[in-house]
Amino acid sequence: MLSPKKVKFRKQQRGRMRGLSKRGTTLNYGDFGLQAVECGAISSKQIEAARIAMTPKSWLWKR
Repeated sequence: MLSPKKVKFRKQQRGRMRGLSKRGTTLNYGDFGLQAVECGAISSKQIEAARIAMTPKSWLWKR
């Protein structure tokens, strides 16, 4: 099949995530962390939403 050699602003393909992770599997600080059940990428907005959900709402307790 014919295809051009160069395409301007071509979108990169993401590829597949397979196997087990070898790095970043231990906690550096704190007692709790997120653990992935499936392969996939999560965005920074999703990480921030999980962080906010995990932190205690100390401003509610002060009332």
